[in-house]
Amino acid sequence: MGENPRARRLADRIKQIIATRLDKGLRDPRLGFVTITDVRVTGDLQHASIFYTVYGTDDERADSGKALEAAKGMLRSEVGRNITARITPSLEFIADAIPENAQHIEDLLREARERDTRVADLAASSAYAGDEDPYVKPRDDEDDDQS
Repeated sequence: MGENPRARRLADRIKQIIATRLDKGLRDPRLGFVTITDVRVTGDLQHASIFYTVYGTDDERADSGKALEAAKGMLRSEVGRNITARITPSLEFIADAIPENAQHIEDLLREARERDTRVADLAASSAYAGDEDPYVKPRDDEDDDQS
């Protein structure tokens, strides 16, 4: 089933409004360096899930999450003033795990490169266990005539 184009447009607009408001600043000292990564709106346009990342430590991420939850009402009012929908969607802030996932993928790729290097080193210094060409070759017709 295809995505609702109206919901996508509303999600893009909400992302822009929230990012602009966060750029202007909130009066909450707990709020860190927050980046809005994605917004998803339900098909009935009544609920918006806002995904965000925070640059910093785990404590700064937790504090920023609390600050966003505390500012949810003010941010919803801001969204309601700047959209043309009849109903202002409720907002839900979800910490996005993109940085952690990216770091995990980087660690896996580094480990794969190290294993490839070890395998290449072993292959360079290895020798065949038997003949170099262990496959049976077809007999020549001349060998059959002599028997």
